[in-house]
Amino acid sequence: MRISRISLTVTAGAAVMAVVAACANSSNPLASAGAPGSSSAPAQTVTVGSANFPENVLLGWIYAKALEAKGVKVTTKLNIGSREVIYRQIKSGGLSILPEYNGALLAYLDPKATQLTTADVDAAIATKLDPALTILDPAAAEDKDSLVVTQATAAKYGLKSIPDLAPVAKTLVIGGPPEFKTRQQGILGLKSLYGLTFKEFKALDAGGPLTLGALTSDQIQAGNLFTTDPAITAKDLVVLEDPKNLFGAQNVLPLINAAKASPEVQAALDAVSAKLDTAALIELRTKVEVDKEDSAQVAQEWVAANLQ
Repeated sequence: MRISRISLTVTAGAAVMAVVAACANSSNPLASAGAPGSSSAPAQTVTVGSANFPENVLLGWIYAKALEAKGVKVTTKLNIGSREVIYRQIKSGGLSILPEYNGALLAYLDPKATQLTTADVDAAIATKLDPALTILDPAAAEDKDSLVVTQATAAKYGLKSIPDLAPVAKTLVIGGPPEFKTRQQGILGLKSLYGLTFKEFKALDAGGPLTLGALTSDQIQAGNLFTTDPAITAKDLVVLEDPKNLFGAQNVLPLINAAKASPEVQAALDAVSAKLDTAALIELRTKVEVDKEDSAQVAQEWVAANLQ
C-alpha cells in the first residue's frame, strides 16, 4: 500500500507535537518538581517530636493538628525522651519541631544564665541557640518546674517556701526526673541558690505518675512537679514558693529546625501561641490525665475550636 507524502507529513508533524508535549509535561524539571505557584507542588512535610511527659506529648499533638489544618504534611515522633536527647535530634534534622519551655531551654543552653522574664529569656536563647535552630513566638501559657510537698510534710516542718527546707533538707529524700539531678533548675540550683543538700535524690519521671506516687506514699518528701499538673489540686499538694526565682519564665514555645521554618509552618504555630494560655493548658491536661481522654483527640478538638 502506498502512503501519500501528505500523510507522511501529517504523521511526522503529529509525532513532533507529541514529543514536544511530552517534554513539556514530563521532562521539564520545574513542572515535574512543582514550580513556584504550580498546583502540583508537593506539600511540605515536617516531623513533630516531644519529650517524654504527658503535657509535652499533648502540646506535640496540638502543633501537629494545627499544622495539618493548614495543609502541612505531618509525621509525629512523640514521647521520645529528655531535652538532652531530643535537642540533638532536632539539631540534626531528625525532628522538625518540638514544643519547648523557654526558661528550661535557656538553662540547658547556658546553665549560668540569669534571665528571668519572658522577653529576656527569649533574647538570651537567640544568642545561644545552634544556628540550625530557631524559636517562634512564645505562648502566654506557662508551666514552671516547682518543688512540691504534701500537706502532711508541710505541716510537719512548717514549709511554705523553698528556704523553709534549710533546717530539714538533709533528712529528706527528693525526687524527680533523672536530669533534675544535674540541672541548674534542679538540684544544682537548690544548692547554689538556697544552700540545700538533701539526704538522697531518687530518679523517677518528668512530672509523671512515678513522682506523684512516690510523693503521696512518702517514698520521697519533696518532688519536682509542673505547675499545670492537675494532681496538685486533686491531691491537695503544696507548691513551695520560690523567692529567688530558681524556676524562672517557662513559656511554651515552638523550637524548630530552621530548614523547616516556612511561612506556612510559622503562621500555624504562631496561631497556636496566640491562643494558648495557662488556664487552657491546665484544662487540656485535666482532660488527658484526669478524665483519661486521648491526647490526639483533645488536641484536635482544641484546634478546631480555637484556630478554625
